Parts: sequence; C-alpha cells; structure tokens
Amino acid sequence: MSAGLFGLLDDIAALAKLAAASVDDVGAAAGRASAKAAGVVVDDTAVTPQYVQGVAAERELPIIKKIAVGSLRNKLLIILPAALLLSQFAPDWVLPVILVAGGTFLAYEGAHKVWGKLSGHGHAEEQTTGEIGPEQEKTMVAGAIRTDLILSAEIMVIALDSVADEPFLTRAAVLVVVAIAITILVYGVVALIVKMDDIGLALAQRSSAAAQRVGLAMVRAMPKLLTVISVVGTAAMLWVGGHILLVQLHELGFDPPYDLVHHLEEEVHHAVESIGAVLGWLVNTALSAVVGLVVGAVVVAVLQVVHRVRGADS
Repeated sequence: MSAGLFGLLDDIAALAKLAAASVDDVGAAAGRASAKAAGVVVDDTAVTPQYVQGVAAERELPIIKKIAVGSLRNKLLIILPAALLLSQFAPDWVLPVILVAGGTFLAYEGAHKVWGKLSGHGHAEEQTTGEIGPEQEKTMVAGAIRTDLILSAEIMVIALDSVADEPFLTRAAVLVVVAIAITILVYGVVALIVKMDDIGLALAQRSSAAAQRVGLAMVRAMPKLLTVISVVGTAAMLWVGGHILLVQLHELGFDPPYDLVHHLEEEVHHAVESIGAVLGWLVNTALSAVVGLVVGAVVVAVLQVVHRVRGADS
C-alpha cells in the first residue's frame, strides 16, 4: 500500500516538474515574442491616447477600458484562431509573405509620419469638445478598436513567427500569454499617460511645496511626453518594419539586402572588441530603419500618385 502511495507521489512530482518546465518554456517564449513585437507595442501605446483627448475626465478611463476589452477580443477571438490555423495548415511560405506585407505596412506608416512632419501636411487629430453623447462615444470606441485590429494583428503575427517551430499547444499558449500581457501593458501605460495631468493637478493643489512642484512638473511634462512617445513610435515602426522585411525576404530566398546588413554588422562587431556586439546591433538597427524608411517612402510616393490620378479623373 505504502509503496503504491510513494509511487503515485513520485509520478505526481514528476508531472509537476514537467508542468513547471512547460510553464517556464511558455513564459520564456512569450518574453521573446513580446520583445520582437516591441516596436508595434510602442506605436500602439502612442496612438491610443488621441482617442480621449478633450473627453471629460470621468469618461477617460471607461473609454480606455472599452478599447482594451475590444483589443483583447481582437487578439483572442479573431487573430489568434486565424494565426494558429495558418501556422498549422498553410504552406511554409505563407507566414513570411504575411510578415512582408505587415513590415511594408509598418514602414509605410512610419514614412508617412515622417513625410507629414517634414512637409507640414500632417494634421492634428480631431478632438472632442469634452461632452459627447453615448452614440458618439460608441463610434469613437469602435474606430479605436478597428485601428487596434491592424496593430494587434502585427503583434500576434510577429509573436507567432518567433515560436513557429514550437508544438501547436505551446504556440497557442504563448500567443494567449502575449495577447493578455501586451494588452495589459499597453492600456495600463495609456491609462497612466492619460491621467498624468489629473494626478499632477491633484498634487499641485496640496499644501506641501514639494508635492506642488512635482505636480506642476507632471502637468508641464505631459505634452513633451506625448511628443517623445510619438517620435519613438515612428522610429520603432521604421526599424521593426525594415527588420521584418530584411529577415522575411531572406526566408523567401531574396538574400542581397539581408546579406549586406549582416556583413556590415559582423564587420563592426569584430572591429571593436570591447563594445562590438552593441555597435553591431546599432548598425543593424540603423540600417533596418533606413530600409524601412526607403520602402515606406516608395509606398507613400506611389499612393500620392494614385491619389492625384484619381483626383484628376473625378
């Protein structure tokens, strides 16, 4: 009886160790996948605050909550099943082609923002007057969720590519973890950014001089913070988009751009022993951003021509 009990306990312990190892593997894979999607995450964080600019303060967090729930629904109910089906049953070349399309889109978005800044053609997002009705809020939230669908698809496909060689259940678990973790991260940060001025005003009204200084500094820093986030988001889109294009075109058999960037990275890496790895990474990042900017600029130019031709025909 005791021998059977000890055998059962040994089996349970072995299963527990296996489960723990699996959880560790999923966590590590989810971390790698999230890191690869960092550029899109930054852009997602930069885009969302515009949807509550000018909205009454008491409606800001409820609106962000609705967008976050919609984002999670996008990831888990639409993108996750489609991505898993593609990875399981589609030919090997399908995922690289989708990633090339996604990288091109990111490069276009980044280049379009650069073009708008340089040309002065960029326009400020429309702001609400602070008092909006339920229908207006519903329309605004629906628009934000539609925009999020594109960015979420990019995040999930990039994450899927990093675990494409894992078993089906591991892939599914990793994508679920990535979907939940990134949604919490993005919209948690957005909520903090949106309420930063309110927190600053509350501190500024306290009797403590130190609290007042901190509060006023937070209020003054808010516009600068949004500008920094926007610039970092643009740079991240160009870098991530260009890197995706280099790697996935290499996967599809078009090697020259990837080989050139990899060769320059290795040259710099070996030329400076002490910080060669860091400098090599910076070279790869900078050249990836250049690739993203060039490809994005071509797409912007083509779309400008198409727009003018359509305008002339109408």
